[in-house]
Amino acid sequence: MSHRRAVLLMIAVTLMWSIAGIVTRHLDNATGFELTFWRSLFNAVALVLMLGWLRGPAVLWGTLRSGGRALWLSAVCWATMFTAFMVALTLTDVANVLVTMAIAPLLTALVARAALDHRLPRRTWAAIVVAGAGIAWMYGARLGGADARHWVGTAVALCVPVAAAVNWTLLQHLRGRHGDQMPDMLAPVLLGALLSAAATLPLSWPFHASTHDLALLGLLGVVQLAIPCLLAVRVSQVLSAPEISLLALLEVVFGVAWVWLGTQEAPSIAVLGGGMMVLGALTLNEWLALRRDAGPALH
Repeated sequence: MSHRRAVLLMIAVTLMWSIAGIVTRHLDNATGFELTFWRSLFNAVALVLMLGWLRGPAVLWGTLRSGGRALWLSAVCWATMFTAFMVALTLTDVANVLVTMAIAPLLTALVARAALDHRLPRRTWAAIVVAGAGIAWMYGARLGGADARHWVGTAVALCVPVAAAVNWTLLQHLRGRHGDQMPDMLAPVLLGALLSAAATLPLSWPFHASTHDLALLGLLGVVQLAIPCLLAVRVSQVLSAPEISLLALLEVVFGVAWVWLGTQEAPSIAVLGGGMMVLGALTLNEWLALRRDAGPALH
């Protein structure tokens, strides 16, 4: 896969990820941990079917049984992201959750630097700084004067970028260590979904979800989680961990836009302005990367 195609595929991934907020706001009765349970369960069912088709049931089961520490660490990261994101959405508004998640590039860069001694190009550091400024603008405006519930929601949402930073760095480490012989890291996505569903099942009872809710949560489990997460793992074989994390910031822009168009959670000037800063930093960074890669071919 070329760098250009990987970037376009990652943008498609962020589009699918970004629908969670708008879909959640149209649920009837399901609340709290029940949201996470059903979404993770539908995600796991979809992954069993897709990975069973891609790898074969025997290979998939063998991978899960023989997986080492890397498989389990990645699975815990996926489970943390699956769980914390939905719980945070029940505690605060979509913009707060997405803006908090947007610190992932900085965390990923720091984790990759510490764990892998990964040296980032100056353009990527500059993009992180500009995007960070936009995030700080949005973050300060959204949390100004917020009550305790919003602060708790933001703290829960913070678990998502921390887990993402560890996961992307782990995938990059495995790619650098094993190359083409890299272990199958699609299975941990399934294992993470199962861990998330198992952890939230006792907290979800009794169930209140309507048929309408189950249809929407099924949509989230398949389209918003299973498909894009598998694609993100595939993209990690081409793009660096900080670059993936930086592109994932588009979820903030897309997610806020969906909620703005479909609900009454209208973003403020700070959210719009900060989002444009994030989008501008992403665009410039990727344009410079593509220009660098295309340079040798032009000579």
